[in-house]
Amino acid sequence: MAPRSGSASDSVPPPLHVVILAAGQGTRMRSVLPKVLHAIAGRPMLEHVLQTAQALGAACCHVVVGHGAETLRAWLVGSHAAATDLEVVVQSKQLGTAHAVLQAMPQIPEDARVLVLYGDVPLIQADTLRDLLQLDVRGLGILSAQAHDPHGYGRIVRGAGGAVRSIVEEKDATEAQRRIQEINTGVVLAPARRLRDWLRRVDDNNAKREFYLTDIVRLAVRDRVAVRTVQAESLEEVQGVNDRAQLAALERAWQRREALAMMRQGVGIRDPERFDLRGSLLCGQDVHLDVGVVIEGEVELGDHVHIGPYTVLRNVRIGAGTHVESHCVLDTAVIGRACRIGPFARLRPEAHLADQVHVGNFVEIKKSSLGQGSKANHLAYLGDARIGSGVNIGAGVITCNYDGVNKHPTVIGDGAFIGTDTQLIAPVTIGAGAYIAAGSSIAMDAPAGQLTICRAREQHSLPGWKRPQKKA
Repeated sequence: MAPRSGSASDSVPPPLHVVILAAGQGTRMRSVLPKVLHAIAGRPMLEHVLQTAQALGAACCHVVVGHGAETLRAWLVGSHAAATDLEVVVQSKQLGTAHAVLQAMPQIPEDARVLVLYGDVPLIQADTLRDLLQLDVRGLGILSAQAHDPHGYGRIVRGAGGAVRSIVEEKDATEAQRRIQEINTGVVLAPARRLRDWLRRVDDNNAKREFYLTDIVRLAVRDRVAVRTVQAESLEEVQGVNDRAQLAALERAWQRREALAMMRQGVGIRDPERFDLRGSLLCGQDVHLDVGVVIEGEVELGDHVHIGPYTVLRNVRIGAGTHVESHCVLDTAVIGRACRIGPFARLRPEAHLADQVHVGNFVEIKKSSLGQGSKANHLAYLGDARIGSGVNIGAGVITCNYDGVNKHPTVIGDGAFIGTDTQLIAPVTIGAGAYIAAGSSIAMDAPAGQLTICRAREQHSLPGWKRPQKKA
């Protein structure tokens, strides 16, 4: 393999334009969704590639679409995947990779360098591509990789002294060429002026009758242009997705890579093979994540936070020392220090827990705040409520906040006790230190420091009562 760097000029480097090929139908996915919009780590594969291009400082990304063009265009217009300029190019007929790149060339200036990436190769790393960008700006750069089983890939054919002579697709390769283990990833870097000329000279004289991008290597050699390679560190990084099995394999590869990086930073992950990050995670010291934890959106965990198995954290901030038991769903919530949550608890958007709050099994909280030291240990629904400090919420308590049209608030003062199986029919205020008897339906404000009881009538039995019968 040739050296990674060449004689780069000391002058201002030429602008980088990235062409991302995303026109394939993806028939083996068996989906109406364009292949490149299928997700890895909760984000479309195409978004991963766009963000990598952004990290390289691309002046413009040219996304070549074909099948599902309108769906892709709508996603690209509405997404925030790339801060760089973005151009959508339509390849009306899929005639091969060289033809696809050629469709983007009219919008690329002559003095640019062109990097070709693929919308279904989501694990490509910016650092690897930076190595490629270090090559001589006048030559052709190729990203290759080593594969123990190179079946299905084009092979890098080298001549005397190791110089690259051509790339041969498997269907066109000889038996000797098929034994070559250095494979072509499809990622190329070339000066725009030369690339434009090579693409126009590519023919379809091959088994598939397509215009192969790889044929530019043969043309570069013929034109005596230096062809150099940079080798990817792992095959996973450059693998593409053609079906759902390959999608799942790359999903796990991505998650494994992220889990290992976090463990090196001190995060305790019980099993990196059962960890899912679909957003961003910021952790303090001695954070522990049990198996099956799913992270979505932006999540922040303070020191000594423990997250139990099979819990979903979505856009939450959790204070130091908080313990979340198994099978909880915490969504767009802010949780204080030293809280105890779950198992089987659900915090919905705008749930705010102060320090030392306990939320137990089968408790649902929505758009409500609980003050320091308050407890709702089991089987309760608290919606549109403002709950003070030191409040005890008994089992089966419900804030009846919705009248069928509007939501209404419930206010509970500090130190109140809400007995088992109580309905608080909003809007209603429970005073500080109030005691609500079990089984009450409270529709009017309850005074502070007093016992309030509201039951339909005293218990009694009806002699001679008969069970209702169905009519004949």
